[in-house]
Amino acid sequence: MRTLRAKIALLLVGSIIAVVVLITTTMMYAFRTPTDAVVELFARQLITMERLAAQAPAPEGLSPHPYDGRPDADQTRVLRDASVRLGAPLDLTVAYNRSDSRIRVASVKLGPERWLLVDFDPPSDPQLWGWFALITIGVGLIAVLAANRMSRPLALLESAVEAVTPDGVLPELAERGPAEVRATAAAINSLSARLKRAMESRMRLVAAAGHDMRTPLTRMRLRAEFVSDDEDRGLWLKDIDELQRIAHSAIQLVREETTRTSRELIRVDELVHSIATDLKEQGFAIEVDGTCEAHVHANRLGLSRALRNLLINSATHGVRGVVSVTGGAATRITIRDDGEGIAPDLLEQVFEPFFRADKARSQAIPGAGLGLTISREIIRQAGGDITIANGEQRGLVQIIELPSVSRAPADADMS
Repeated sequence: MRTLRAKIALLLVGSIIAVVVLITTTMMYAFRTPTDAVVELFARQLITMERLAAQAPAPEGLSPHPYDGRPDADQTRVLRDASVRLGAPLDLTVAYNRSDSRIRVASVKLGPERWLLVDFDPPSDPQLWGWFALITIGVGLIAVLAANRMSRPLALLESAVEAVTPDGVLPELAERGPAEVRATAAAINSLSARLKRAMESRMRLVAAAGHDMRTPLTRMRLRAEFVSDDEDRGLWLKDIDELQRIAHSAIQLVREETTRTSRELIRVDELVHSIATDLKEQGFAIEVDGTCEAHVHANRLGLSRALRNLLINSATHGVRGVVSVTGGAATRITIRDDGEGIAPDLLEQVFEPFFRADKARSQAIPGAGLGLTISREIIRQAGGDITIANGEQRGLVQIIELPSVSRAPADADMS
């Protein structure tokens, strides 16, 4: 009963059944004939029949003995008491009908070997369980349909949120159905369009700024080359290199967020071995510690760039990086390092653009602070995700998970 639809249905069922029970009970007490009145009316009929039968000259239709069915002591007592109250006590007995236990037979004594036998259906309180069960089933079906209709806009919102693509774009919804559903779909489509325009505007701004910085940076580099003092020239060139890395990384981030690249079947363990070997040749402390065959669908160039960024981070900031690959429903790439880790309160910020965990160290280690941001964008576009946590003893643990796919024979040359 945690869903709104179930709660609305339960509320409707409870409310309608409560109203039906109240009305039914009121009608029963307001309009029913009391049981005592029915008994006295039947007793009057027996008294009248007894007097008429006693005056009959011939005993036709009378029985020489009372009915021999199973006695009903309660009905016998009730009818006798009623005849006493009416001032004409009757000598009678009541027994169950042998062929139908719902019917009773009253035997009224008229004299020696003269008995008047009368069949009757004893009064009883009405049984309303069947009525209430029918009402509950009918109301339940109606309430479920009503709750489904009432919660349809909320279900539309839920499905829209679940269908958001990795790049944060909401799919366009069909504006059809009831008025409230059409209004909800129109509002979501309008929100999606505004968000898309805002994101595109931001990306264009970042790309334009990064692109426009290249020309003045190039001029600054040329002028710095003519600075006579070697120390000043080195500082100028270092700052210019930092600005160029920032501009390049900003443009690269925009490309990853806005460009839709084709995917191919990639054998991840071979790709990891290739990147690790290349980085070791460049002097980075990278080791491969156990892999298994695993395949994913992704853009090869983008995934290579993401893994390269993450491995370089582990070797640069974490002294030494160790990578492993495991398969299954999801392909998991785990990168561990031997660094100092990151303060727990800063782990949530590691994917923010230009974030640096160590402000003092950031000046000594080159970089724009966009490597993790770009890597996560690439991995999410491939349908996966990345998490970063501190190791149990020391260092950082970077875990990349991507949906695994089966390798088809026709795709053997793609890996």
